[in-house]
Amino acid sequence: MSREFRYHLPVNLIFGVGKVDVLSTETKKYGTKALLVTGQGSTKRTGLLNRVMVLLKEAGVDVIVFDKVTPNPIVDTVYEGVAVAKDFGAEVVIALGGGSIIDCSKAIAFAYFNEGDIFDYIYGVKQGNRALPLIAIPTTCGTGSEGNCFAVLTNTVTNDKKSLRNIVSVPKVSIIDPTLMSTMPNYVAAPVMFDALCHNMEAYLSQSTQPIVEMQALYGMKLIAKNIKKALKDHSDLDAWSEVTLASTLGGMCINMAGVAAPHGMEHPASGLKNIVHGRGLAALSPVIYQETVVYAPEKFGEISQILGGRGATDFVDQLNLLLEEIDLKTTLSKEGIEEADIDWMVDNCLKVSMPAMNAHPKIFSNEEIRDLYYKAL
Repeated sequence: MSREFRYHLPVNLIFGVGKVDVLSTETKKYGTKALLVTGQGSTKRTGLLNRVMVLLKEAGVDVIVFDKVTPNPIVDTVYEGVAVAKDFGAEVVIALGGGSIIDCSKAIAFAYFNEGDIFDYIYGVKQGNRALPLIAIPTTCGTGSEGNCFAVLTNTVTNDKKSLRNIVSVPKVSIIDPTLMSTMPNYVAAPVMFDALCHNMEAYLSQSTQPIVEMQALYGMKLIAKNIKKALKDHSDLDAWSEVTLASTLGGMCINMAGVAAPHGMEHPASGLKNIVHGRGLAALSPVIYQETVVYAPEKFGEISQILGGRGATDFVDQLNLLLEEIDLKTTLSKEGIEEADIDWMVDNCLKVSMPAMNAHPKIFSNEEIRDLYYKAL
């Protein structure tokens, strides 16, 4: 069967243990005034922020820190970051942190030149073609945001959670150092690693997939299946952490080209509404959704099942549930704070913000089927 496809992903990936030390050299290629975006927690607690600041200042880079980003970043924070960047005269943005930090940094870099409501650009009402150069340094191995153009944001007025997708938002450089991931506690690491697995699975299963994505996704799933439990058990096992980190980056690259499918499509309304941990929302929804999907792509589900240690398509969901139990991530939507009264809103919001993902899934669910899936996941 002949195929036609395009693959264009202009990001310079620098991967390896200790590679964070090249930051100052890479930054000076784009400017000497940097807005460094981070959060309030781990980069300060581990000393990474201070280490990076020293590297940059020794190289003659003037830095201002913007540390207001929270999990599930909101548009208000983006606007605040843009104001700081403009007042400072930033020439380059550095994202230091997890997926939320990188996503917010992409949005700040984009909104620096593209004024107005950023959700107008997300929904295609306006177009943007310029952004500040961005250097991404991920400290979690889950979103793969360092390898794509997605910037997932929440509108606090509507609770819409949707991604800005513009090729100008792809990082100029992503410095991926597995040693920065291994400091995560397991309650943080397990959900983000599962998110990485979901990216690879959903891109592989997507009706928008293509040969290069399929190869990357299969490899990413194999890396996670082989190493996720090793990494969570032993944070000094840098081989395992490196493999999971690579799988995360691959997952981000895969969804840049093929998009996500129903698990992400249905999770975004949940975390947009209740600010739940994204990976935990996926853990609640994925087995339920896939239980109703396997029959529509048995060959592919059979391959994934075997990667996870199963025999074929018929035991895929069992293998997925077993993995969730083994990494202490088995949960439900109700345990994450979703109530029955929220479901009608989530169905409507899913149809509003997630139609591309829902339409890319191997099985396209009706409105009533989406509602039923939410109920089953409670």
